[in-house]
Amino acid sequence: MTVEQVDGFVSITAAARALDVSVDTIRRWNKLGLIKATRDKNNNRLFNLTEIERLQKKLAGDEGDTKYEVLEADKLFEEASCVDLFAGGGGTALGFHNAGIPHVMLNEFDTDAVSTLQKNSDSHELNWNVLAGDVREIDFSTYAGTAVIQAGFPCQAFSYAGKSRGFEDTRGTLFFEFARAIKAIKPKIAIGENVRGLVKHDGGRTLETMLNTLDELGYRVSYRVLRAQYLDVPQKRERLIMFAVRKDLDCPILFPKEKDYFISLRQALKDCPESDGQKYPKRKAEIMAMVPEGGNWRDLPLEIQKEYMKGSFHLSGGKTGMARRMSWDQPCLTLTCAPAQKQTERCHPSETRPLNVREYARIQTFPDDWEFAGKLTSQYKQIGNAVPVNLGYHVGRCVLASLGCIPIADDMEEVEPLQIQG
Repeated sequence: MTVEQVDGFVSITAAARALDVSVDTIRRWNKLGLIKATRDKNNNRLFNLTEIERLQKKLAGDEGDTKYEVLEADKLFEEASCVDLFAGGGGTALGFHNAGIPHVMLNEFDTDAVSTLQKNSDSHELNWNVLAGDVREIDFSTYAGTAVIQAGFPCQAFSYAGKSRGFEDTRGTLFFEFARAIKAIKPKIAIGENVRGLVKHDGGRTLETMLNTLDELGYRVSYRVLRAQYLDVPQKRERLIMFAVRKDLDCPILFPKEKDYFISLRQALKDCPESDGQKYPKRKAEIMAMVPEGGNWRDLPLEIQKEYMKGSFHLSGGKTGMARRMSWDQPCLTLTCAPAQKQTERCHPSETRPLNVREYARIQTFPDDWEFAGKLTSQYKQIGNAVPVNLGYHVGRCVLASLGCIPIADDMEEVEPLQIQG
């Protein structure tokens, strides 16, 4: 049937009527992060019919033309060379490299992560200059003129008493080292990455200080919270990306547009190599075996709920991460540093065990031959803390387009810089 559309979107009632599903079903799919919603001028939710139809087919077993893959371009642009700070296990660095951005230096403090970066640089012929050790000891003037800086700095609070919220206010935090690198190198573009919670951290003042600092250093800046499940990552993971461009350059600020599809866990884990992984103790395995696909502690018998939850049983809140089994037909929930943490369980959809290392890596879109150094707990930590490789790829392509290395594509969106209040 024909329904009135606004820029390809329709109301939730019209979508339900056109596709013969209930309004509640569409609301549930939206809440689960399986379909997106936009808002009209009256703040009513609007939905894309094509996206919902694709979801219906996927839930019925028809994956269509979507597929799991580690995205990779076929050319490196030397003029877009990058310094990567707080590199971890290499998620963003590999994503940028796959997009076409080479690296002149990567810095990481954790010894296992350093070994991971060095090992894969050699085996994948990435030619990465991995600098191990404390970022505070780096002389960034060595890398002056490098086009891009990327940093996934830890989020830390600042002290504001009697201060102007500028560069000096960040001293003593790891963001200050990112800012110090920018001041010394003067890159054309600086990309900062952090968790979504940074938006509201300390009432928004932490992010405000960071944006003010980038403005003070001579950069136009904007930020977006990107949802990985709509950017070729089989995982519901959100990351805040700050995109800063030097003020003397006529380079646009670009962010990737969300796709109208997602990659399911079934697609991601198909033919996944076997690997080591954490194991459940006997009693926990017996309890987890009772949880259905996509379920959690609420699906257990009442007495088992009380046994498993202990004191948490009487606390308020949904506690939906406890005794949580993943769903084959959805993206995975956000990976943590360990798949068997009680508050954020990540149990395999059909086998009663935590997701293993290679499954973790697949979900973060690392290639199967990307090796992680260290003990099992360290490997999980490196993967769980990483930015998904494909998310890094999409951000990297936006960086290249901003620099003029590649054309601005339809799946990129130009945004205006924020008006910074000094």
